[in-house]
Amino acid sequence: MVIKVYIASSSGSTAIKKQQQDVLGFLEANKIEFEEKDIAANEENRKWMRENVPEDSRPASGNPLPPRLFNDSRYLG
Repeated sequence: MVIKVYIASSSGSTAIKKQQQDVLGFLEANKIEFEEKDIAANEENRKWMRENVPEDSRPASGNPLPPRLFNDSRYLG
């Protein structure tokens, strides 16, 4: 089981940066194995993340924003 964490390395939002740091810090502190997927540097990662966030977890308008977590292809939040 590998947790995939979708992040944006070049986000202009301080809130998103903090959320990403919090998630990554939690996983590291608890020694949970994970793989970072950067949606800012890789269009395929961005496309995959947006397509695989369930409808009931999407924002009312716009696209889902990072950080997003998946267990292989199962959405975690």
